[in-house]
Order: sequence, then structure tokens, then C-alpha cells
Amino acid sequence: MEITANPPVLDVVVPVHNEQHTLERCVRTLHAFLRLDMPYTFRITIADNASTDATLDVAHSLARRFDGVVVHHLERKGRGHALSEVWQHSDADVLAYMDVDLSTDLGGLLPLVAPLISNHSDIAAGSRLAHGSRVVRGPKREFISRSYNRILRTTLGVRFSDAQCGFKAVRRDVARLLLPLVRDTNWFFDTELLVIAERARLRIHEVPVDWVDDPDSRVDLVATALEDLRGVARLRRTLRDGTVPVADLRARAGRGALTPTPVLATAA
Repeated sequence: MEITANPPVLDVVVPVHNEQHTLERCVRTLHAFLRLDMPYTFRITIADNASTDATLDVAHSLARRFDGVVVHHLERKGRGHALSEVWQHSDADVLAYMDVDLSTDLGGLLPLVAPLISNHSDIAAGSRLAHGSRVVRGPKREFISRSYNRILRTTLGVRFSDAQCGFKAVRRDVARLLLPLVRDTNWFFDTELLVIAERARLRIHEVPVDWVDDPDSRVDLVATALEDLRGVARLRRTLRDGTVPVADLRARAGRGALTPTPVLATAA
């Protein structure tokens, strides 16, 4: 992980596992966008988690050719693990990530990170289900996504609309507090991060995004769905028994007590 004398404002992490054929297009497109349209200094971190193909070689080649591109290699597989490791060691003010397939339109990146840079919000999430989003995907994925988020609202009472969109950002100081509490190291990582933040009443900023399904995605939908459901059950238990110290998290994040401030009666 590269720590610089003048750290960037924004660190965009691209977690990859066996993406030798798609990584270069992603980094080229993202780098050009950030250079031309992002008014803040930036870094792109390619987080290679245990690739067994030529992904790591491609990543190092890109880092040599493009300023502001670095590589962080992890021996252990898991998207959540990769994000947690890179975010915990980054020196940027705002930490973001996006999927390598660039399904989410990059036009949503500045609206995603701007409220964090200004300290208005603590964490930001792209949403394919919020009003104003535009989504192109098959009926199977649409059904699974909506069903999953409905389950989250029913079982955990969440208010955010889309837990799984691969387009999120968090302030570095907030990440340092949140990440040690997130146990999942794979796909449920996003959901757990958002749920804990919401329970601590941190400020979550949702951004409607334009999103086009990647027909070549290798994500096993059934296995991922089952994994997420197990994660929901585990997280529900830990929140109920107080294992996750949400009140302490809120206090340490500087958002004050969880209990409402009493209203003083005025003299008649």
C-alpha cells in the first residue's frame, strides 16, 4: 500500500479476483474520468485478492503506466477482506470502491463522495432502487435484489434502499471506527457496513445511479443469496445481544448520544 507525503483526497479501490481480461479497460476508463472530471486529488488502488490468472501482472503493468495507480496484493480471497485491508491502511480522506465491470455509471462518483469531503455525511452508497436511478438488468437479478432489500427492511428495519450496489464511499475517520466491527469478508460486507452505520445513526447519503447489468458476471447468485441470508441472521443476533457497540460507535464518531435530547418545559 502506497503512503505518500501528500496523500490524495480520494482513494478509489477496485477489488479484483481473476479479472485479467477486464481490468485494463476499467482502469483506463476510471483514470481518464478522474483526471478530467474529478476536482480532487485521487489514487486508484487495485486490490488483487488471491487471483490465480494474470490479473496481478496486468495490475502492476497499469501501475507503471498510469500516475496515481497502485497495487495492493492479498493472499486471501474475499471482496470484503480486500476492501477492509486497503481502507484501513489508506491515507486518503475519503475511501471509495467500485466494481471492476463498471456497471455503475461514473457520473455518480462526484455526487457520491462530495458530501463526505464536505463532512456533511459519514458514508455514501449508490442505489439502483432509489428514485431517479436508471437500471438495465434481467428479471432474475431484479427480483433477487428487490427481495433481498425487502428482507433487510423486514428483519433489520433498515431505511436505506440498496445494500448491494458495488459503489460506496466512507470517510477515513469513520472507516477506522466501523471496519473493526464488520465481520464478513465477502459479499455481505457491504450490508453489514451499512446496517451498523445506520444503527449507530451515522449519516448515510444515498445516490441514485445509472446501472447496466454485466452479462458476463461470474457471481454465483444462489450461493451469494444464501450467504447473505446467513449474514442477516448472524447480524440480527449480534445487534440484539449488544455485541456490536453502536452507542459507543456513535459517540466516538462525534454524533452525540443515541437517546433523544429532552425537551425542557417553558414557564407558563
